[in-house]
Amino acid sequence: MRADDAPPIPAALNALLLVSAMGAGAMCLWTASHAEGLWVRLVAAGVFSYVNNTVFSLLHEATHGVLHPSRRLNDGLGRLAATFFPTSFTLQRAFHLTHHRYNRTAREQFDYLHPGDHRFLKYAQWYVILTGVYWLFVPLGAFVFALLPGLLRRLRGPGTRYGEQTGADAYLGRLEDAPGAAIRMEVLGMVALQAGLAYALDLTLVGWALCYAAFAVNWSSLQYADHAWSPLDVREGAWDLKVATPVRWVFLNYHYHRAHHRHPQVPWLYLGRYVDERVPRPSFLRVWLSMWRGPRPFPEQLK
Repeated sequence: MRADDAPPIPAALNALLLVSAMGAGAMCLWTASHAEGLWVRLVAAGVFSYVNNTVFSLLHEATHGVLHPSRRLNDGLGRLAATFFPTSFTLQRAFHLTHHRYNRTAREQFDYLHPGDHRFLKYAQWYVILTGVYWLFVPLGAFVFALLPGLLRRLRGPGTRYGEQTGADAYLGRLEDAPGAAIRMEVLGMVALQAGLAYALDLTLVGWALCYAAFAVNWSSLQYADHAWSPLDVREGAWDLKVATPVRWVFLNYHYHRAHHRHPQVPWLYLGRYVDERVPRPSFLRVWLSMWRGPRPFPEQLK
C-alpha cells in the first residue's frame, strides 16, 4: 500500500485524545501523591499505567508521521507526547524505525537462544523487558545522550556478538547521525514539563514513582509480547493479539501489531480493517505468560 492510499489521519481525534490522556495522567499523579488510602493510590497508579499507554500510542503514531497530516504539527504533538513517557521524540523515532527495519532479523530475536549466545545476557535482557526495568533505560538513555553523546556510541559494540545479540549495534548505530541539538532541546523540554507538573500539582516522589512503575510494567509487558515467537520475517513477524476490547481501545489498537507492521502508514483507527483473520491470533495473556519461561532454543527447522 502506498502512503497516498492510506486512510485519512484522524487529526482532531488524536489531538483530543492526547490532551485528555495527559490530563487524566496528571490527575492520577496528583491522586497517587495526595490520597490518604493506599488502595486509592494503587488504583490511581493502575489507571495511570493505561492512560499513559494511550499517550505512548499517540507518540508511536507520530514516529510514523500519522498523528497529524501537517509534518510540523505531527512532530510538535509527538514531542509533547514524548514528555510524558518521558523521552526524546527524535530518539524514539530513530529507534522505532530501526525496529521496523530489523524486526525478527538476527538483531531482534531476543526470544531465541542461538548457538554462541551469551546465555546470562540473553536472560537478563529478556527479564528486563518483562519486569518493566526496560522502561527505565529509555529516559536514562535520553539523558545520557543529551549530556554525553559519545558514551552511548562507545557502548554500540559494532561487529561483535554482544552488539548483534542485544541489538545495540543496530540501535545505537543510529546515533551516529542523530541531531544532538534537537535531542538536547527535547530532553530539556521533558525535564521542564515533568518539573512543572511536580511543582503545580505538588507531587511526591513516592506518588510519581508509583505511577511510573505501574506504567513501566504495563508498557514493557506488551513491547515484546506482540513479537515473541512470531514468524522470522520483517513484515510478517508480529501478532495481532487478542485482548479485551476496552483495553485495545485504550492502547489505540496497538495489539493489532502484525497489521501495523504490514501497513505502518495506516493510522491506528483503521488497523482493524487490515487484520487477517486467517492468520493465528494468540491472546496477549497466553503469550505473556509463556514468556516468563524464558527464551527458547532456536528451532532446528529454522536453522
